[in-house]
Amino acid sequence: MLVKEIIRKKRDGGELSEQEINTLIEGLSDNSVSREQISAFTMAVYFKSMTTAEISTLTRAMINSGSRLDWQQQDLGGPVVDKHSTGGVGDKVSLMLAPMIAACGGYVPMISGRGLGHSGGTMDKMEAIPCYNVTPDLNRMKQVVKNVGCAIIGQTAELAPADRIIYGVRDMTATVESVALITASILSKKISAGLDALVMDIKVGNGAFMATEEEADELATSIIRTARENHMPTHAVLTSMDEVLGRNAGNALEVKETLDYLSGRERDSHLHEVVMALTTEMLLLTKLAGDRAEAMDKLQTVLENGRAMETFAKMIAELGGPKDFVEKPEKYLAVAPVIKPVYAKGKGYISAIDVRGIGNLIVSLGGGRDAPGQELDMAVGLTDAARIGEYVDGEKPVAMIHARTQNNADQIVAEMQNCYGLSDKPQKAPKLIRKLIT
Repeated sequence: MLVKEIIRKKRDGGELSEQEINTLIEGLSDNSVSREQISAFTMAVYFKSMTTAEISTLTRAMINSGSRLDWQQQDLGGPVVDKHSTGGVGDKVSLMLAPMIAACGGYVPMISGRGLGHSGGTMDKMEAIPCYNVTPDLNRMKQVVKNVGCAIIGQTAELAPADRIIYGVRDMTATVESVALITASILSKKISAGLDALVMDIKVGNGAFMATEEEADELATSIIRTARENHMPTHAVLTSMDEVLGRNAGNALEVKETLDYLSGRERDSHLHEVVMALTTEMLLLTKLAGDRAEAMDKLQTVLENGRAMETFAKMIAELGGPKDFVEKPEKYLAVAPVIKPVYAKGKGYISAIDVRGIGNLIVSLGGGRDAPGQELDMAVGLTDAARIGEYVDGEKPVAMIHARTQNNADQIVAEMQNCYGLSDKPQKAPKLIRKLIT
């Protein structure tokens, strides 16, 4: 079967058979399918999409390209559950969520990805912690999950290796937003991880890959249907990405915000609302809580009594990070040598934010990748991000830029000013939790 004919068939809008999809994915493993061919395939899928049957077949083929975890021998004594976000700017929710769920009795084997396009990656954020091993072997990962309750790692060579290749191609070929490819990518990793349940955080807005609620609905439906065919209960929460989530964006800066959140030193209200919505859904879906009130009470308790922070600290130490990291983060987290305020071009209430533009500016600072394998600058990004509805003037900045050089900072400041729209009238903040889809 000629690979180019399979690509041609999809390019022309045809429905691929199970054999044709398997040929493509198996070819990634034995190198009989080139990166150029996979690039052409992803572009064809981007424009022509896939049926539910094709997506399910693609998901299974990617799962079968590697191993699949079985947690029965671990005798965990609790449900195995995870959450996945479609990505955004400042989205560090996973870093709080995993230890919170673990502290409530769940087990979270979180297999995360690197940044895609303008959005940051959970794996990249964890690599801001010195010596933290984001790619342990599966036996070590399973041991950490059993001992700690959670392990936030990157995609390993054993789990859905075909997805890891396609994931990198999508980032470089502007095919990230494909519903079919997003669905197969997410679920191949999550099903391979042996989950009992999954909660999806599907971002909606100008800083998300799904810009409209209709697009987000389409993705949620695709994921829930495909997950159901693979016997994994899944709910989706649609959340806003019309603003930077939290106040910080950038790898080390988001880890610092995570520590502030878990310790209670500073807990941004918008970030907290999204974290609680997703963790509540996870407790309900796994029956770790009987209703929303019980779920909220459990989650608030593990934040206030310090168990969530203790779990986060233990996970870092178990995966090779500093044992005193949460007590002395300033000793370990990279700090940018240049910090400069960004002021709006005028005075007024912030009426709109180009979040995608801000994400791309962080990439240009070195906080994200514009080429495969590019090394990241963990220190760069922004803090104190302003929100829609806030009043700004020449005294209150819209953000603080953290850059490697003065020239970088000056350039980003000028470009970032264009990311904020102003109004002379008070503005209503966007609704953070848009919809729950079960």
